[in-house]
Amino acid sequence: MNIKNFNSMGQLLLVGFVLIITVFSCKNNSEGESNISEKSEEKNQVKYPSDVIPFMDKWKILLGDGTRSDSLVNFQKEDFFYVESDDTGDWVVYKTPNSGVTSRTSSNTRTELGEKRHWIPEEGGKLTGTLKVQHVSTTGDATAASSYSVVIGQIHSDEGHENEPLKIYYKKFPGHTKGSVFWNYEINTEGDNIGRFDYSTAVWGHDFSVVGTDAMTYPAEPENGIALGEEFSYEVNVYKGIMYLTFTSEGHETIKFTKSLIKSEFATRSAIPEQVKKIYANREKGGGVEREIAYAGEINYFKQGAYNQANNKSTKSEIYGGDIGKQYANGSYAEVWFKEATVGESTAPKQ
Repeated sequence: MNIKNFNSMGQLLLVGFVLIITVFSCKNNSEGESNISEKSEEKNQVKYPSDVIPFMDKWKILLGDGTRSDSLVNFQKEDFFYVESDDTGDWVVYKTPNSGVTSRTSSNTRTELGEKRHWIPEEGGKLTGTLKVQHVSTTGDATAASSYSVVIGQIHSDEGHENEPLKIYYKKFPGHTKGSVFWNYEINTEGDNIGRFDYSTAVWGHDFSVVGTDAMTYPAEPENGIALGEEFSYEVNVYKGIMYLTFTSEGHETIKFTKSLIKSEFATRSAIPEQVKKIYANREKGGGVEREIAYAGEINYFKQGAYNQANNKSTKSEIYGGDIGKQYANGSYAEVWFKEATVGESTAPKQ
């Protein structure tokens, strides 16, 4: 073979080899860049509660482990405040154990929003929510009215006795398919707050006063109740001192209520309802009366989320030594999912 031809062939083979190496190198680099890009995209696709319900800038939060935050845009906390998705869309999850770190005025844990804006009833405001309760504590004392329940929306006073003109509850006894939705009004007590009481009104199912005959015997299951995982909505509109409540759920009758927050129905002992006398018969509190102007002129604010009413003290709920992981594993927690919610100025009620 001619040496010149041999050298030419060698050069061609060398060039081909270099080309092959270059192609494979480019391919690997391209795949590597693609993987990095995909991981980066996945990271960017993380959904925060503020992505699902964009009013989070108007709230602060207290979680069941004691975590607090005043900045909720792009904020989440695993096992307490995060996003879940199902075939209907994205939901903000509020989850809290039976025992954890509580606020200074309560024995109950919460993963709950607190409105930054404060207002008086005469000025008012509006809160809405569309939600489903996924779990309530499965342990408790059936004779204790707060057992097996969670508060999913509130109006809370920030003055005086710091009582609550509104608490919206969901409650389901163990073994029942359907639970109850009801709301409580706590009087703004005249004088010593030791006599404060809640008056309860049923929406679907029972009110607060329907309890078991003993610790493990439950009342009848409500025929028109709401099941765990069943979607419903509420609207709280405080307009010129009057609270307008609307509750809706597919397959259930829409229920509306009107309650003055500036003129009391409970300003005399003769006005104390039989329901209250029954619930508070064996308690120190419950015998008081409300000031005639109720919450007039007093600073209030909204709350929303999961305010777990189960605790070891009053409802004898299981807490597994306060171990949050064990509580979650054994049903000692409350979990509420919200799909939509708004907060803002009050509006004139529809006629």
